[in-house]
Amino acid sequence: MAGENISAAASGTFRIGEDLPVHRLGYGVMQLPGPGVWGESRDPEGALRILRRAIDLGVNLIDTADAYGPFVADLLIKKALHPYPEGLVIATKVGLTRSGPNDWRPVGRPEYLRQQVELNLRHLGLERIDLLQLHRIDPKVPLADQLGELTLLQKEGKIRHIGLSEVTLEQLSEASQYATIVSVQNLYNLAKREAEPVLKYCEAHHLAFIPWFPLATGALAAPQGPLAEMAKRLGATPSQLALAWLLKRSPVILPIPGTSNIQHLEENVAAAAVTLSQEDFDALTHAV
Repeated sequence: MAGENISAAASGTFRIGEDLPVHRLGYGVMQLPGPGVWGESRDPEGALRILRRAIDLGVNLIDTADAYGPFVADLLIKKALHPYPEGLVIATKVGLTRSGPNDWRPVGRPEYLRQQVELNLRHLGLERIDLLQLHRIDPKVPLADQLGELTLLQKEGKIRHIGLSEVTLEQLSEASQYATIVSVQNLYNLAKREAEPVLKYCEAHHLAFIPWFPLATGALAAPQGPLAEMAKRLGATPSQLALAWLLKRSPVILPIPGTSNIQHLEENVAAAAVTLSQEDFDALTHAV
């Protein structure tokens, strides 16, 4: 795929917090650090190229987190793209600590969240984070204290908008008592839809819903997977159908497929232009 004529702009636009317009198909950087999302990238120069290519393809929503590396992804973003192009929204997350590959532990103490916000600002080269998401709610710390600290940082001008990650409907409702929530980032894809009630809440309140693992860690993109036959008929790839399904499922969904391969990046962005009929959408809905 040459990729000359594809653009994330074809996915449409959503206004996060009513004032941050982004193309709905973004890019997630979780795959840029080393194995287990730990340590330096296996191919740092390749990581810089893919970030720059994403911008060339019209992506203006990049999702990262302090825990990716830790900080490896943030530093790659800064090196590749700073000074940032106008209109680029970098969404990041705090609230998970790392002690090794594939090890993630929630810490929501206010002083820790503040430190991580400050480090995000430094490592990304920002004066204000457009979208700061609580990576996980720490069950050992009152939610009011966790969101209270983020709200203080927001009042200090260091955070523009606050979001949540991997929350239940009950947690989302409680969180809304302590902060203005503009986004939710939950596991959701064609194969795993347990977050459907949260998605419906986001639709009703016009919150951005950012599905992580939108391709089910690659299972939906497999050449012999459940989408292969329809993909062949429609002249698309399975991964493009999985992303097109998300884009058609709801106007508040902002998929952030991640990859460390430029060809896969171009393939994913090209999904923005894949138009599904209602019949095809329904068939996909029941295919997995």
